[in-house]
Amino acid sequence: MSRADAFAAIADANRRHLLEELRRGPKTVNELAQGLPVSRPAVSQHLKALRDAGLVSVTTEGTRRVYRVEEAGFLKLNLWLDQFWQG
Repeated sequence: MSRADAFAAIADANRRHLLEELRRGPKTVNELAQGLPVSRPAVSQHLKALRDAGLVSVTTEGTRRVYRVEEAGFLKLNLWLDQFWQG
């Protein structure tokens, strides 16, 4: 399965905001939607794009879906970026 482009996923300001919130700890869609001027369904779509890019993961806890940062997805971004600083 090929993943969506992580750089395309983080190009959106709302998605970057979601990642910043998730960096502080796991959160539900409702918790994440409180900090954005978009609807809860729109937040879910943004989270899907981040999941498809391998940048976040989701687990089910009872009736709640909890999202968290997926470190492995960021490792790939870091490896690509680091090549510009290694000399």
